[in-house]
Amino acid sequence: MKIEIITIGDEILIGQIVDTNSAWMAQELNRIGGDIIRITTVGDVVSDVRSAIDAAMSRSDIVLMTGGLGPTKDDMTKNILCDYFDSRLIFDKDVKQNIDDLFAKRGIAMNILTENQALVPDKSRVIMNRVGTAPCLWFEKEGKILVAMPGVPLEMKWLMSQEIIPRLENLFRENGTILHHTCQVCDYSESALAEKLSAFETAMPASFKLAYLPKAGVIRLRLTGKGLEATLLEQQMKALIQELHHILGGAIFSDEDLPLAQIVGKRLSADNLSFSTAESCTGGAIASMITEIPGSSAYFNGGVVSYSNSVKSSVLGVSTQDLTDFGAVSEPVVRQMAIGVSRVCGSDCSVATSGIAGPDGGTADKPVGTVWIAAKYKEQVVTRLYHFGKSREFNIQRASNAGGILPHYL
Repeated sequence: MKIEIITIGDEILIGQIVDTNSAWMAQELNRIGGDIIRITTVGDVVSDVRSAIDAAMSRSDIVLMTGGLGPTKDDMTKNILCDYFDSRLIFDKDVKQNIDDLFAKRGIAMNILTENQALVPDKSRVIMNRVGTAPCLWFEKEGKILVAMPGVPLEMKWLMSQEIIPRLENLFRENGTILHHTCQVCDYSESALAEKLSAFETAMPASFKLAYLPKAGVIRLRLTGKGLEATLLEQQMKALIQELHHILGGAIFSDEDLPLAQIVGKRLSADNLSFSTAESCTGGAIASMITEIPGSSAYFNGGVVSYSNSVKSSVLGVSTQDLTDFGAVSEPVVRQMAIGVSRVCGSDCSVATSGIAGPDGGTADKPVGTVWIAAKYKEQVVTRLYHFGKSREFNIQRASNAGGILPHYL
């Protein structure tokens, strides 16, 4: 079943906000076997929204819309949908009660604009929004489905998770099976990996395809299989995953489609290990990645942003002689940084980075993009030299990801 996402709002088109709704929805739909064929963004213009709905309904089985359901004048999605589905607005007492309950909990008074949220198209199936005032509207026409949801991310995510995805899962099961599996790969460029897997791709069953999703030093390999026989599809998927591991070996550092920091955190938690970071060129980016994960306080002890040589020596105990002889961007220094931060933070494991992020500061021997990284596991330390590029932002991203992957080799 083909799915299309439409997001509505001038604020997206002018760059005032980033459309995170579509990305989140696509990821969640992908997990349950959804086939997203297009994502469209339109502004708050009636003719543009109507054209987007017309086009989406002509080529897709399911259309998911976010935005334009609020109480203000620029929120016109309900009226457009009434026109499209030859419907009229009626008062829904259950929606009104839901709004009353929400306002009572918040201790604020309702105004007439908010009360108008209880007006819904009579040809829609109303799905109650328990975290906001705008209800979700489910329409069916000629075997196709359109679902309109509020654009507020919290409300959209609640509705998708609690109401929409469970309903769509049942529909997907009736229309065949789609399986996905993602391997995360390091130490390959996209072209080198494609060359390595050329014969593998050629030999894959016709019902499978392989997608390459590169990002800052990590390539996510996504296998997708579609078919009517779920058991056969699962057997084929298992065999293909085993073959990928046979071909790529240790370059596959995870079989989970999770953020790198979450993968690291799961391994630390499983082994009851603590972790710390000593960062120079990454400026705390690795620590930030780690602490974005809920529950990371269980294994992350802390970090030191040792940007200056004086902090490297006074806080982390790096030898001033080594700093003079080898420079801050060197194997001896980054090794001592990893050992030092483990001592300071009392952690079992650590990662340290030191490099030249750019755009200035490079030399003939150490050009911009040169980064040394060390990973410590108990008494073992492994170090590695990287040569990235000239973009400061890219170098910080690559170094941060590499810092998360390097412990994989211990």
